[in-house]
Amino acid sequence: MQDPSTGPLATQATSSFTEHLQRSRPELLPFNQSLPAGVVPPSPHATTIVALTYAGGVLMAGDRRATMGNIIASRHIEKVFPADEYSVLGIAGTAGLAIDITRLFQVELEHYEKIEGTLLSLVGKANRLGAMIRGNLPMAMQGMAVIPLFAGFDHGSGVGRLFSYDVTGGRYEEQEHHSVGSGSVFARGALKKLWKPNLSEENAVAVAVEALYDAADDDSATGGPDPVRQLWPVVYTVDRSGNRRVPERDLAAIAAAIVESRAAAGREA
Repeated sequence: MQDPSTGPLATQATSSFTEHLQRSRPELLPFNQSLPAGVVPPSPHATTIVALTYAGGVLMAGDRRATMGNIIASRHIEKVFPADEYSVLGIAGTAGLAIDITRLFQVELEHYEKIEGTLLSLVGKANRLGAMIRGNLPMAMQGMAVIPLFAGFDHGSGVGRLFSYDVTGGRYEEQEHHSVGSGSVFARGALKKLWKPNLSEENAVAVAVEALYDAADDDSATGGPDPVRQLWPVVYTVDRSGNRRVPERDLAAIAAAIVESRAAAGREA
């Protein structure tokens, strides 16, 4: 009998790079690794991600802190990435595994475009990400969960859309705004107060930074803007022209304005 890993099925063209690896080299998939018996050692975890829609697009932002138990594992981690030209992905959960899944998802979308000669629809992208998270369920059951937030511009409807997931890969379209990670409860409260329909891009960035600021105020695993180290959140906007990373100088100015307004409110109280 012919070995299926080297036979025609292994080389049959498919628009899914993940499916190609599953057929030919399943051991290369980040969620197909076998863990040794015993307790999973502590590993860095990525924390809070926020996303919101604004007039003409959608925005996603993440703080820069990763934790390992009660230890700050990193103050410089990036948790928001371009998935392709018109979508972005934010990660929460086991950091190393989440970054590997992010890279696989980026290659998945690039591979589809090369094979099919066109971009995958936004809902199609969201569905493929859900399948990857579902594939990670055995690792999640061993304490290595990955929970993403996905957003992008839908050229069909002409609006920005965002999607959340559960640990089983279930996909849910969110309206207006959403947050995931350890500080999400506090960030979501801020988003409810600050978000308004048809925000400008500039105001949407300010809302996202303030929501992360609120999350950092109450969640030790979330890192707020750090003017001493010159560390600011990673923020991406996505609209009809594609994704754009918000420059750090703009984030520094927004963070300074938030601190000043809160200090002034404290002085007036």
